[in-house]
Amino acid sequence: MSKQTAFYDLHKAYNAKIVDFAGFEMPVQYEGIIAEHMAVRNSVGVFDVSHMGEFFVKGKDALAFIQKCTTNDASKLTPGKVQYSAMCYEDGGVVDDLLVYCFGDYYMLVVNASNIEKDFNWLSSNKDGFEVELTNRSDDFSLLAIQGKNSITILQKLTDTDLSSLKYYTFAEGKVCGVDTIISRTGYTGEGMGFEIYIPSDKTTSEKIWKEVFRTGEEFNIKPIGLGARDTLRLEAGYCLYGNDIDKTTNTIEAGLGWITKPKKGEFNGKAKVDSELANGPARKLVGFIVEGRLAARHGYEIYNDENKIGFVTSGSISPCLNKNIGLGYVEAKYAEPGTRIKIKVRNDFIDAEVNKIPFVGKS
Repeated sequence: MSKQTAFYDLHKAYNAKIVDFAGFEMPVQYEGIIAEHMAVRNSVGVFDVSHMGEFFVKGKDALAFIQKCTTNDASKLTPGKVQYSAMCYEDGGVVDDLLVYCFGDYYMLVVNASNIEKDFNWLSSNKDGFEVELTNRSDDFSLLAIQGKNSITILQKLTDTDLSSLKYYTFAEGKVCGVDTIISRTGYTGEGMGFEIYIPSDKTTSEKIWKEVFRTGEEFNIKPIGLGARDTLRLEAGYCLYGNDIDKTTNTIEAGLGWITKPKKGEFNGKAKVDSELANGPARKLVGFIVEGRLAARHGYEIYNDENKIGFVTSGSISPCLNKNIGLGYVEAKYAEPGTRIKIKVRNDFIDAEVNKIPFVGKS
């Protein structure tokens, strides 16, 4: 049976189209994906992302444990800092991408909703030899993401925390509407401004904060945003989606995530594969592309160069900002240079496309 977040009744009140996603009944859209997408790009939008998972890592070996299980260098974190990272299997395949929050002597890991059980089991299987306490607290939090250029003006009216001091990928513990929360600034939309609020998961508290955010944001035409626009926004920003662009069959180097992969930090799961990919160069690379014409490239479509299959599409949709169809896909490394002409097989036909630099749309 699917779970419901604390905001479920509010989604229904907004006449959201509800779908099953990662075991939750979630809003895929309200008034429409394009309208919601542009609301975020032009002003501000609010996402219910309470389905995400939150794990806490405590104990004297907490840092060493995270260093083994993730690709980035968590030793660089100081209290109040957040780090984007990944977890890999021994063969280099990606278990998940995640956020690591440093609270000083303990850490919070924020993982993808569809991977909560898998990730927790994987981390638990790596605890041998470490004095750590790993706790799954995913059910303890509601999570709202407020994204767009007007988010700071709206949220600042509801908290005493100085949001202007929150730099990108930092967080603070503070009150929102009188409620103890964690306020962070990361974002999955490509917007230069946006915040996440981790809220106690009880329905009354969660609904109180949602309603106050919307009351305060009314003058900015604030809108609720569903999973559909969340996907188009992240694609315009060139962000990977687990299950589409990265999974157990891909590694961080070929996926363009070398910047969150730090082999010099010491041993970690998948390091041998990372070292090999860096030494020899990946055989394939994840690239962005722009399609010519009105047909969209979809996940799984084959990519060709002339008559030869050279890869496959991982993500594709319309870009509301560019009014063009865009996508991500893996191609043989020699075809990864921006400007390379490619063809995408759609049923029994081919559509023309061109490899393009990502992000497709810069931060506003």
